Amino acid sequence: MLTIHRVLGVRLVADHPDEERTDTGHAVVVDGRRFAAIGPYEELYAAYGDRARVREWAGLLTPGRYEPDAAALLDAAYWPDPREADALGTEPLTGAALDALDMTATRWGASARRGVQRLLARGTTVLAGPFTRPEVRTAVERSGIRWYEGTPGAPVTPRPRVLTPSGVADFAVFAGEKGDGPCLVTALDGRLVYRGRV
Repeated sequence: MLTIHRVLGVRLVADHPDEERTDTGHAVVVDGRRFAAIGPYEELYAAYGDRARVREWAGLLTPGRYEPDAAALLDAAYWPDPREADALGTEPLTGAALDALDMTATRWGASARRGVQRLLARGTTVLAGPFTRPEVRTAVERSGIRWYEGTPGAPVTPRPRVLTPSGVADFAVFAGEKGDGPCLVTALDGRLVYRGRV
């Protein structure tokens, strides 16, 4: 099914200050897992509106965020279960706090799933590995989020994240005209995997 995502603006390129132009009044058309078109909303609606649903977001649509520290956040930190919040808090635990826990394979897997969900809620669509714990790797693979394997101790250089017609529909929408607010929605392969309550 075709979906037109109507937003306040579209930023085509991520992490390139020279190219951080925002096209106000633009929208994107998603067909399955790919972008079908990007351009002014009125033109896209005229071309696709009779066969597409329209979703409206009060924010800036951009390529999703890249998390270079994903291995540390998922492989070496524990994301507490909400039922543990009174005892452990809500932020990831590392160091001595992590060492004090009985970390089984099952607990690592559940932690990684919660961690991935928190990253998706920040608009993240790409992670840097490697993930050395099998439970963490499984959680990342099952989530559908993209990741680069990398080499332990070496920086990972991701491919440029650019929105293009026919490109894979991985994107995030951040509140406000400048996209400086919280994440409203994150999509992987055109599928909404996070939707904020803002």
